[in-house]
Amino acid sequence: MEIDITEEDIREAVREMKAYLDITEDDLKRIYILALRHAKERLSRKISVKEVMTERVVTVKRDADIKEIARLLSENRISGLPVIDDEGKVIGIVSEADILASLGIKREHKIRDILRYLSGETVISGKKGEIAGDIMTTPAITTGPDIDIRDVAAILDKKRVKRLPVVDRDGRLIGIISRADIVRAIG
Repeated sequence: MEIDITEEDIREAVREMKAYLDITEDDLKRIYILALRHAKERLSRKISVKEVMTERVVTVKRDADIKEIARLLSENRISGLPVIDDEGKVIGIVSEADILASLGIKREHKIRDILRYLSGETVISGKKGEIAGDIMTTPAITTGPDIDIRDVAAILDKKRVKRLPVVDRDGRLIGIISRADIVRAIG
């Protein structure tokens, strides 16, 4: 919504301030217009992934066992992490949901199903496995460092994921961008 400020609006604003200003109404209107233009430019500026991504990324290899993955997620207070090969290339993602699925709880299950499982009831099984390579989501959805965070936000929303590994041209992990990183960048 575009709002035009009139001279009367400026006069009313000055009166409301109850202070003497040594500028003309035209000067004040010009300052406002310039400030508005600067604000629009700032808000429309492209923010690249590399400006806001987390560079220190907790990762595991394909042969990491579930207990190690669960420990890393818990200790680092994260909900998922990339699985990398020996060259540092992202080959998958392991999330809390993948671990729960390996315990027999499908992603579509509700919290009551998780509680039933924990209390010993049988729940429909999901992915089975004891290592990252068995339970990871693959292929991993990744992004590059020069992508605009608005485009990444759209991918996160569309794919219903919380994070994307950031990879270089060779597919090697260089960072990770999460929903929280994007929120901090625009805040």
